[in-house]
Amino acid sequence: MADQGDLKELLRMLTARKVSMLAAMKHVKSLQAASLKSIADIAEAPLSKIESALGDQKLAKGFHTACKSHGKKRPAGDDDSSNSASSSKKQRLEPHKRDLDYASMSSDDLEAALELPLVEDEAVIRATKLITNRAPVVLAFAVELLRFTMPEQPLSSRLSLAQAVVSANSRTKALSIGIEKAPPGGEELIPDGQPTVRVLGREVPVLKRGGYTWSGSSSQSQGQSQASTATLESTPPAKKTWSASRRITSRDSTFIAHAATITSPSARAGLIKTLMTEKPELESASHNAWAVRTSFGNSPLKQEASFDDGETGCGNLMLQVMREADITNTVVVLTRWFGGTMLGPDRWRLMREAVNDALSSQRRTPTFSGEALWGLDPQDKTPTISTIGMAIHRPEGARNYLLRSFAGRSDSGEAHASPKKTTTAALNDEKQENLGRLLGALRLLFASWAEVLDKKELDRRAWGWYVSVRPDVEGGPAGWGAKGELDLGKILDLRR
Repeated sequence: MADQGDLKELLRMLTARKVSMLAAMKHVKSLQAASLKSIADIAEAPLSKIESALGDQKLAKGFHTACKSHGKKRPAGDDDSSNSASSSKKQRLEPHKRDLDYASMSSDDLEAALELPLVEDEAVIRATKLITNRAPVVLAFAVELLRFTMPEQPLSSRLSLAQAVVSANSRTKALSIGIEKAPPGGEELIPDGQPTVRVLGREVPVLKRGGYTWSGSSSQSQGQSQASTATLESTPPAKKTWSASRRITSRDSTFIAHAATITSPSARAGLIKTLMTEKPELESASHNAWAVRTSFGNSPLKQEASFDDGETGCGNLMLQVMREADITNTVVVLTRWFGGTMLGPDRWRLMREAVNDALSSQRRTPTFSGEALWGLDPQDKTPTISTIGMAIHRPEGARNYLLRSFAGRSDSGEAHASPKKTTTAALNDEKQENLGRLLGALRLLFASWAEVLDKKELDRRAWGWYVSVRPDVEGGPAGWGAKGELDLGKILDLRR
């Protein structure tokens, strides 16, 4: 069976022949189905068998030749380990030109496709100064931090969670300096009951990746200290009176529903007053309709009441939803900010969706421990089938961002390519090398503290370390997206 080194090299040889990463992975699967599971197997097999597996005569011939000559490229006297390290350093990691199809890929194929460079030569790292903006530095910090605070997470999950941190930070910054305006009713919040993890001091909503296993999951945590191998637990949601739906927006109108348990009809007014006090932005809405449904002990009789607040038929709709789900002793408030455009019959669907979501959130009790996770993206309104209808931060997008974000620094302080590196490919290779040095510096930093700090304290300190070394840019809108110098030697100086 092919090891990880063989798998990566097979993918490299295929992509070097202008085959997309997705197609390369499918070719590797076809080869494995034909019992061609390693470079040696392919080199010794007849060409006809390779052609049959790949379905492309020209590709099969060149690929077969590459596998035959693979072992001959090793310099005399080099052992397997030294050659593997050399090949790894010289390998060019290409950005993904399209979204990966997670459903059709094995876990090991996905993790191999997301490989990142790494350089741990301290002398080389200390001499490196980069020109970049702040967002990719936060991303790199989070990716490497998660290696120590959540070692059970595969690279795909770490990239997704790290991108969630970057996006949330960027959104908060954009709102604070006035580049963007908050939507009606305030900024999108994490839905009540949604599990979260803390990364760089920020709560990130997450989604379980049920049954996801990868070959590096056991070795990833071996040899690390008890402090660094402890799994970050989901943040236990505080017990809240009201559970909220997600915010639903259509044609300038925004809907959000809240549900709460009620012990008697007389408590309804006090509960709604509490909701408006906790979330004063709801008072700015065009309508705050409510409905309440209660029972009398073991009696089959139910007491119902509702109020439309100008949203015609809304109260009756909420009662109907509760009847269908046989829900009692509950009060629901449906809030709408009207944007000026009539929604027609679609209004009923949106209101029903919000109410159902609030009632579901009320019953949700999320827990997890050790599962692989995705970072949810509340700003993405077009989720894909592969994420079960919920939008996530895709790891290949985060990886692409890292690969292209770190240029070298010239004596004048400008981003540059080395004198002999004038082509786009050469500049991209240099950025990749720089990324490897940054990740190496961060790994050395976090490893030095992981033995003495527990995971929560390591996460808490990491943001301060980032702030102390981040590129210096102008404050306010003028500094938005601006680039500055990142001195990797300063990261090494933060080690214990």
